[in-house]
Amino acid sequence: MTLELLNQEIIACHKCPRLVAWREQVAREKRKAYRDQEYWGKPVPGFGDPHARVLVVGLAPGAHGSNRTGRQFTGDASGGFLYPALHRAGFANQPHSSARGDGLTLHDMYLTASGRCAPPENKPSPAELDNCQPFLEREIELIQPKVIVALGRIAFERVLRIYNRKSEIVNRRSFAHGAAFDLLPSTPKYSPATLLCSYHPSRQNTSTGKLTVEMFDEIWKKAKALLK
Repeated sequence: MTLELLNQEIIACHKCPRLVAWREQVAREKRKAYRDQEYWGKPVPGFGDPHARVLVVGLAPGAHGSNRTGRQFTGDASGGFLYPALHRAGFANQPHSSARGDGLTLHDMYLTASGRCAPPENKPSPAELDNCQPFLEREIELIQPKVIVALGRIAFERVLRIYNRKSEIVNRRSFAHGAAFDLLPSTPKYSPATLLCSYHPSRQNTSTGKLTVEMFDEIWKKAKALLK
């Protein structure tokens, strides 16, 4: 299995009827601002450097963001906050991400998500996330990251499930912006890594000041320091 083959499998997935129906409905009806564009309307694969030491895990595609563009964190407010930060930190060659083929490349970083299809109200169900988890497991196995950045509590909990740290999930207070945990896998499929937590760069978090530019920049500085 390679990342390319895995991404082809992800794109072809139809495991969750509710999500399939929603992502395709959004792609047909479109938002007025994008009515002349062809929506992706399929599961969104991972994106970035296949030899990355940093793996970033988000929640799920936005209905008119990644579900439209077909690339992680591309075409919505979350990406508009994320990519400038990655560019400032030296992980991205440019500060903007508008569409596949816009010239964006990532260095030493791979972006993925807990869920691969746009969910209604941005809320995938636990069963839908369970269906997607094997994709994330295989990405971790193939990439063998040294640092995993979880954008939000759901991504945090999914990574801990994979590394068999269920006790951390029970104690929900463990998730905190900037917190870091050593991941010691219970299977030789995964290498030891550090899990770094960040608030998700959603519009809700950034517009209210829960996540500021300075706070986000510190996450990527910390990720680079952990690599050393």
